[in-house]
Amino acid sequence: MNSILRVENVTMQFGGVVAVDNLNLEVNEGEIVALIGPNGAGKTTAFNVITGVYQPTNGRVSFLGDTIVENHPQGKLKKLYKGEHTGDYTQVLAPTPDKITKLGMARTFQNIRLWKDQTVFDNVLIAMHCRTHTNFLAASFRLNHVEEQAQRERVAQLLDTVDLYDVKDEPAASLPYGKQRRLEIARALATQPKLLLLDEPAAGMNPQETQELTAFISRVRGDFKLTVFLIEHHMDLVMDISDRIYVLDFGKLIAQGTPEEIQNNNRVIDAYLGVAEDA
Repeated sequence: MNSILRVENVTMQFGGVVAVDNLNLEVNEGEIVALIGPNGAGKTTAFNVITGVYQPTNGRVSFLGDTIVENHPQGKLKKLYKGEHTGDYTQVLAPTPDKITKLGMARTFQNIRLWKDQTVFDNVLIAMHCRTHTNFLAASFRLNHVEEQAQRERVAQLLDTVDLYDVKDEPAASLPYGKQRRLEIARALATQPKLLLLDEPAAGMNPQETQELTAFISRVRGDFKLTVFLIEHHMDLVMDISDRIYVLDFGKLIAQGTPEEIQNNNRVIDAYLGVAEDA
């Protein structure tokens, strides 16, 4: 399999707190890979490093074979992606999140971040700006009407694919919770990603909504030819949908493997999945 995402020796430290400790993982093209662990294990922090929200204390992130995030404070001087150096201190800064999005990586957040007063249609249309070729001046004089019409057609097609076309003119805030989650994923899909990162997509959902989301993520992977990397606490969803699973505990990677291997890993059971009360 071709590697699409590689995280190497990534550490993220906030003062004296090490949120992610020397993390190594890999996501291959076409997979659905889950990152699980107790609350506070460092999962979202890892996502924030990968997507350029945080610059790591140390380590490297590669996407589609290219290094996009790197920081080695004790490294020797070398060619920089973008950054500065003093003495033997070398710092390679991550691109900003919008630049990482343009590279083909999109994400959702644990707390839904829709433009709630905007319509479903406009929420998705706005997300397409990163693929716009017309400049500001041309847009001001409406010289971009051909591109804008093409984008509107793509939004309509996307909403139809994800079963949201019938509510396209509704304000995002008026949607049921499950459909708001689906809209957030649709907005990420509008950026035309190769890798989709989902941060607890089933958070707050009831069992029926979770079951529907599981089927939806599987369908999206096939329809859009995506690779999916997700954080999730709903173990039924994780075990049903994942090809491989990584497990974090206190920022450290304690296990990796198939769903069956993770379910039978004693260290994971002790740290996260739990044991029977009489045990």
